[in-house]
Amino acid sequence: MTDFPSRALRRPRAGWGLTCAALLVAGLCLLPIVAVGVAAILGDLDTVTQLARTVLPRYIGATLALVVLTGLGAALIGTGAAWLVAACDFPGRRWLEVLLVIPLAFPAYVLAYAYTHVLDFPGPVQTALRDLTGWGPRDYWFPEIRSLGGAAFVMTLTLYPYVYLLARAAFLLTGRRPFEVARSLGQGPWAAFARVSVPMARPAILAGVLLVAMEVIADYGTVAFFGVQTFATGIYTSWFTLADRAAAAQLALGLLAFALLLALTERMTRGRARFAPQTRSAEGRLPLRGSAGLLATFLCALPVALGAVLPTFALATMARRSEQDPFSPRYLDFLTNTVTLAAIAAVVTVAAAVLLGSRHRFAPDPAGRAALSVARLGYAVPGGVIAVGLLVPFGAFDNAIDAFMEATFGIDTGLLFTGSIWLLVLAYMIRFLAAAIGAYDGGLATVTHNVDAASRVLGAGVWATMRRVHLPVVRPAVATAALIVFVDVAKELPATLILRPFNFDTLAVQAHRLASDERLQGAAVPSLALALLGLIPVVVLMRRMRRSGL
Repeated sequence: MTDFPSRALRRPRAGWGLTCAALLVAGLCLLPIVAVGVAAILGDLDTVTQLARTVLPRYIGATLALVVLTGLGAALIGTGAAWLVAACDFPGRRWLEVLLVIPLAFPAYVLAYAYTHVLDFPGPVQTALRDLTGWGPRDYWFPEIRSLGGAAFVMTLTLYPYVYLLARAAFLLTGRRPFEVARSLGQGPWAAFARVSVPMARPAILAGVLLVAMEVIADYGTVAFFGVQTFATGIYTSWFTLADRAAAAQLALGLLAFALLLALTERMTRGRARFAPQTRSAEGRLPLRGSAGLLATFLCALPVALGAVLPTFALATMARRSEQDPFSPRYLDFLTNTVTLAAIAAVVTVAAAVLLGSRHRFAPDPAGRAALSVARLGYAVPGGVIAVGLLVPFGAFDNAIDAFMEATFGIDTGLLFTGSIWLLVLAYMIRFLAAAIGAYDGGLATVTHNVDAASRVLGAGVWATMRRVHLPVVRPAVATAALIVFVDVAKELPATLILRPFNFDTLAVQAHRLASDERLQGAAVPSLALALLGLIPVVVLMRRMRRSGL
């Protein structure tokens, strides 16, 4: 069968409807970024000047320290574990290769609650230590979990899978042959690993570390609970405690600039990544037996135990002792609110991803590429920044409508958009649209352009081709995108805290509230529910890893 000769048949024009819809989505994604910039420039500098003299250096120092410590920790754990499971054979490797992804299901603030219960002064570890030694409270030193180091510790345990997944894929692609060549030239195993294997996978490792850094600067729940003052907590304090929107916007602009710099660096790093694929089956794996094999098993099992097993056990113990009834009408309301928000946001976000992906598919022109690039910026923008960027313009819009209706008709309209569920859904769409676009584009890449041309010849337009051809074929990719967005929305905290309607709490908000009141045992109940929700896409990913062998 010959290919269709006409380029017009292979790639039909997208049409005004699809183009306008895609540009509208891109414009909404760009709105909070522009709004934060305008509000920061036009706002009064008095508060931010005062902050610069007092706490701003602390915000900058703590944020950078968290990024560096968590990035280094994630790089060490993720790269080391990825090399062991990709290039070596040791007891339990096949199971650990998959289980190393599980900590990704836990939000960092959930691990913060669990480890505070375990390691704090009244917790079981220090209590057992005092019982065994007879020491008093002032007779010994114990690391403080509620500190910057504690925040970096729990973030490392939940975020290292980003580095692990990318580094593992890179090591599988490059193969073990360069490592063996270095060994044959007299290099020791550690020298060959550090001088040959790691440099070849450096682009993937760096990309994973940058993803970790973007998650760190976006975190609010962990740093707020541990009392670490970062840009994220500063934005929340300026907005709610100081009631200064200009200062919040100015702090958000600083955090946004840092986030976009990280996103640009990650994009450039990923674009330069090049690997020379090898045949893994022909090379085999380096067998590790005896003490070396047991050590490899221990090193790979330790992150799983600390990042998933121990927190789950601690949370289950806390939940069993708490006075919270997960089946009470109050908790069912939290669950209903969480599922409702997540489901609506998943549908809206996936629909937006389909519009943008299809527009670029049918007409890959500069406008389509620009719309996709703008839409992908959301994954680099912290939820608190998006919340401030939406509240500023929509709050002004609400006030303008209310003033006009009051002056013209004597009607008090109140707040139509601010504090509504739809503004919160819009924030979720902007934040997680990049993940949905990636999943949808991956599925759409399996559909050849000849299929589009055949649909065009048979008289189907753009919308009919999307509905009757593309969506049925890429249904698994669409379902995966919806699942990812659903779980991410359920775990999202800063945007939900700022934008949620009055008396509309989710499981994440309830966990944060109880933990802030030092009711950690009560916080364990919604935290466990969030962990179970987060486990769903991780299980899907684990099954794909086992089936594909990658």
